[in-house]
Amino acid sequence: MNPSFSTIDYIIFGTYAALIIGVGLYVSRTRKGKEKTAEDYFLAGKTLPWWAIGASLIAANISAEQFIGMSGSGMAVGLAIASYEWMAAITLIIVGKYFLPIFIRQGLYTIPEFVEKRFNTSLKTILAVFWIALFVFINLTSVLYLGAKALDTVLGNGDGETILPFIIGLALFAAAYSVWGGLSAVAWTDVIQVVLLVVGGLITTFIALENVTPDGGAYNGLIHIYEVAGDKFQMILRKDNPEFKNLPGIAVLIGGMWVANLYYWGFNQYIIQRALAAKSLREAQKGIAFAGFLKLIVPLIVVVPGIIAYVMYTQPAGTAAIDGVTDVFNKAGGGMDVDRAYPWLISTFIPAGLKGLVVAALSAAIVSSLASMLNSTATIFTMDIYKPYINKKAGNKQLVRTGRISVLVALVVATSIAKSMGSIPQMFQYIQEYTGLVSPGILAVFLMGLFWKKTNVKGAIIGVLVSIPVALGLKFLPIEMPFLDQMLYTLLITMATITGVSLSTGKGDDDPKAIPLFRETFITDKMFNISAYIMLLIVVVLYVVFW
Repeated sequence: MNPSFSTIDYIIFGTYAALIIGVGLYVSRTRKGKEKTAEDYFLAGKTLPWWAIGASLIAANISAEQFIGMSGSGMAVGLAIASYEWMAAITLIIVGKYFLPIFIRQGLYTIPEFVEKRFNTSLKTILAVFWIALFVFINLTSVLYLGAKALDTVLGNGDGETILPFIIGLALFAAAYSVWGGLSAVAWTDVIQVVLLVVGGLITTFIALENVTPDGGAYNGLIHIYEVAGDKFQMILRKDNPEFKNLPGIAVLIGGMWVANLYYWGFNQYIIQRALAAKSLREAQKGIAFAGFLKLIVPLIVVVPGIIAYVMYTQPAGTAAIDGVTDVFNKAGGGMDVDRAYPWLISTFIPAGLKGLVVAALSAAIVSSLASMLNSTATIFTMDIYKPYINKKAGNKQLVRTGRISVLVALVVATSIAKSMGSIPQMFQYIQEYTGLVSPGILAVFLMGLFWKKTNVKGAIIGVLVSIPVALGLKFLPIEMPFLDQMLYTLLITMATITGVSLSTGKGDDDPKAIPLFRETFITDKMFNISAYIMLLIVVVLYVVFW
């Protein structure tokens, strides 16, 4: 193990682990004489207050994908990668105002359940199987691998020898409380986790900035990295930038980024499940707004550290000399191992005592996301596959037991293949790109199903089926196209397909399962509206300043 991780660090980290497991098991206890219901296990009994929802949304979202993957992209791309975070704040407002009212009034457990109510069971099952596969083979595996890679750098020797033990350890940690407690355990521990990951993240950024220049001082460090790496602070990339293919300039603001964000925040089970567990619609909307404000500070704790690592690696004039920094990031075959940026900063600059807290924060981000994905995988499998196809008469006891078993199975499968993710560069961009092959088609189905009454089953099914070859065709065009542009074009082609099929087969009539929408459905309270305006203003200012 890394000798820089002191006894006090181990004590702090051990205290964190014991606290999370203890709180998780405590809140998931069953009251005497009361059986835990499916609603208790999968939706926390619909008792979550706004602050728990907001905290849990961010804890579920911020994971190794952000701390490791986005910091790596920060090192490679710069602040432009923060568009995923700042535009997410606006997306959350859209979700809270226009999507949540419909979902909550439908009394949903899962997003596929909405598909069944709006379209039919066959389409629901297709999407349920897809989401389970996505969670297990992409999301869980990438979080396990990136988390283990980070801990290998911070706690091990950074040579990869401890990655597999850390993968297993993280899996067991997440299982320790999420298997038994369900969403209650996940959501309430997330409140602790989000405080840790924000505080720990800010500590890492502050200390890293203090060490950028020989003179020290976080403010001096911030001014220095801005002066010597000004190109890394451009939000809108130009065509001559080698990263344009990942973040295609102005198209980020008006194109495919909206597809990625609307799909992720509006129709992703492990995200939206927190809002479905709210005490009320108003409470869910408050939680969404709280999460939006938290998203605005995420780039400070995950992207800026990547830029700091870039400056330390390139060593422009006035930068503190760091021994061995080039050896850390240089790959044997050429190029930079950018995903090592964040864990390297922790292992190199965070002092004893604080290091235990920062590693606890990193672990909190990893474990909270793992627990969230596991719970949502179990929810979809149990409510959308097991109950309708395997045991239609299943009671609460069987449903809860099936949920717990499916958590364990998903974890075993993901753990067994996580190590194979090691050859992928810029993991964050990889996840976005390959999720983007299927998300535009699914988003098109949901948007059309929600807001266009003439959308019918044939249109939805054909649209989803067409979207995959369209996405693949755009991806492998002879002329390289940014994947965010591919996502936008796939969405538009799919929506056009759904429109054409629905009009030609439905003879222009409204679909019998169309959702009745009323003006009052989308009325939000004064606090939500004020929050939305403030958030929009902040995002506009950020883009103007860093254009």
